[in-house]
Amino acid sequence: MEAYKSFAHVYDMFMDNVPYQEWCDYLVSLLKEYGISDGILLDLGCGTGSMTELLSRFGFDMIGVDSSEDMLEVAVEKREDSGLDILYLMQDMREFELYGTVRAAVSVCDSINYILSKEELIQVFSLVNNYLDPKGIFIFDCNTEYKYKTLLADRVIAENREEGSFIWENEYDEEEQINEYALTLFIKEGRQYSKYEEVHYQRCYSVEEITSALQEAGLELLQVYDAFTKEAPRVDSERIYFVAREKGK
Repeated sequence: MEAYKSFAHVYDMFMDNVPYQEWCDYLVSLLKEYGISDGILLDLGCGTGSMTELLSRFGFDMIGVDSSEDMLEVAVEKREDSGLDILYLMQDMREFELYGTVRAAVSVCDSINYILSKEELIQVFSLVNNYLDPKGIFIFDCNTEYKYKTLLADRVIAENREEGSFIWENEYDEEEQINEYALTLFIKEGRQYSKYEEVHYQRCYSVEEITSALQEAGLELLQVYDAFTKEAPRVDSERIYFVAREKGK
């Protein structure tokens, strides 16, 4: 079952509790620390384009890359409504291609966790390094083991709304470091509800594994933060931000 197919069209509805503007402000503040306040910016794993649109409004020339045709359809609809000049590309982040280099790249909402092996992670990081300007910046987030092991664990999460409902059956394999969630969706279509099913997989990476992968890809790790702060990660951090830099190809 393909991830983010049926879910794409109700993704924003169920994610309306995410403070995208605050997340965007945090990203922009980190970028500005390294002198990046304009130019071409890559949003890797852009989904429905919520963050891409906000970053575009800050003055960046945005490129959004995502492998889900359905998610990008929603993103393009937003672009038509907003009139913003955003280039969307349907590509797998493990083998994406750009027309030139970018000043910076970002990847948020745990997109990196969808890369399920260290070899593929190095491949993604190497491509980012390849398309960054000299000394370009790469900022991305990851879910933590604490979140997978303690908060999600082997739980069932459900939400019911008038427009649709979902049941999220979660399972985390500590040995394989793989988090699997089976998603059952009931989406209102006319006067009835249709049922859809998807299965999603994410990989948990330690800070050490991320650091090693960045080094092998030729990137320099600059900072690791507890999400939305300038503090070091804690044992109970749910999300961690990494700031890396191109250091010479």
